[in-house]
Amino acid sequence: LLALSGSDALSLLAPLSGARGPIHLSTYLATFKLGEYVDIKGNGAVQKGMPFKFYHGRTGVIWNVTKRAGGVELNKQVRNRIIKKRILVRIDHVKKSACRKDFLDRVKKNDAIKEKAREEGVEPPKTKRLPVLPKPGMIVKAKAQTPDTLQPIPYEHLV
Repeated sequence: LLALSGSDALSLLAPLSGARGPIHLSTYLATFKLGEYVDIKGNGAVQKGMPFKFYHGRTGVIWNVTKRAGGVELNKQVRNRIIKKRILVRIDHVKKSACRKDFLDRVKKNDAIKEKAREEGVEPPKTKRLPVLPKPGMIVKAKAQTPDTLQPIPYEHLV
């Protein structure tokens, strides 16, 4: 009997215990457009078009769309350089990424703020994000308590 160490691709890409069963039709009906961000998430139930295990969990950009697969372009660090890789992956192993969701929500919110200011005839406010400033200083008062002084214990050579 051959014992698997758990490092093979099928065990790595096996579905979680609650996600077994037939593949949902929505997986195959999803439309992918060029330039769209996708997450590569290998599905161990479908061996065809499975990405190499290095790419599992990576995010890339769609550069090619075929009937059953999509070309994904992503970066791979090889020693001291980063190489752009283009791989073809079946759509069973790809899902739309939410990596730009916060950015797109912020753009919509900022556009709405600027549009509202334009309608009111007011100068639009600055929508640029600012770094969080440090908290202001304060004085801590010890009421009816004397502060303890902490010191290191001197080293004693015990022979």
